[in-house]
Amino acid sequence: MKVQIEDIRIESFDLSLMELRLRNETRALQVERSMKVHGQLQPVVARVHEGGIQLIDGYKRLSAAEVLVMDTLQCRLLRIDESQAKVMLLSYNRTSQSMEVWEEAMILKSLLEGSDLDQRGLAKIVGHSPSWVSRRLSLISKVDEEITMDIRMGMLSSRHARALMRLPRGNQSGVARVIKQHGLSSRLSNRLVDNYLEAESEEAQQRLLDNPDEVIWYEEDSMHNDPITMLSSYGKELLSGVTQIWKTMKGVLFLLNDQRIGELESYDQEAVYEIIVELDQMAKKLIDATSPILTKKSTPDER
Repeated sequence: MKVQIEDIRIESFDLSLMELRLRNETRALQVERSMKVHGQLQPVVARVHEGGIQLIDGYKRLSAAEVLVMDTLQCRLLRIDESQAKVMLLSYNRTSQSMEVWEEAMILKSLLEGSDLDQRGLAKIVGHSPSWVSRRLSLISKVDEEITMDIRMGMLSSRHARALMRLPRGNQSGVARVIKQHGLSSRLSNRLVDNYLEAESEEAQQRLLDNPDEVIWYEEDSMHNDPITMLSSYGKELLSGVTQIWKTMKGVLFLLNDQRIGELESYDQEAVYEIIVELDQMAKKLIDATSPILTKKSTPDER
């Protein structure tokens, strides 16, 4: 395999393999901060492709270079075919475990399409067991297209997909919406799916989605372990109030993180501006109001 290191202008890269990766904003920001301080520590990897240069590994470094207004990136330039590039994409991220299961599944599916390989042959090529390959291909084949888009946009994770794949495709989007609105962990998502599957009727399933508090709030390892019946009347009232605020905040954060926020017209922004300012002020007051409880709660741990 012929390898050479070159300085490549960032606008010259072909990003067609980027569709096999998921955007991780947290990790992308870490790479950007590192490159701002230290510069590019390792070259990106690409291949000569139809007269262009197809990027294989280094999408976060490329994104950081664009933000930092860099002209070029050091690049290991390989002369390999696209199938080899995809296998290499898997291997480069194996050691650091920086690739999500969903990304691995998309690469495996892409390798199978247009080839005469079976899963056993594919497993041999990528250096994993047939069961490893089968589990990932099963994940991506059992999830609804709407869920796939949510995963690609970073609104759901591969672990959420594993919970949702237990449901028929037609039921996945409704449960996924609850997961997104309430920011459920994979553990609570599995519990929500369990309850949904155990519901005796479609009406019971819909009631669960309309009011999933019991699944969300009363998890086994929740900070709130005491039975509600043991609370004072004021304690019950306070718990009810903060629960409602918590639920509302989850929903508002879900809307604010929606990609459509960038498409708001000026009159939309004007309509919500004043209430957003009030919300910001109320959030500050809420922090002050809750500090006595938080301080008392932390005291035993500090001794």
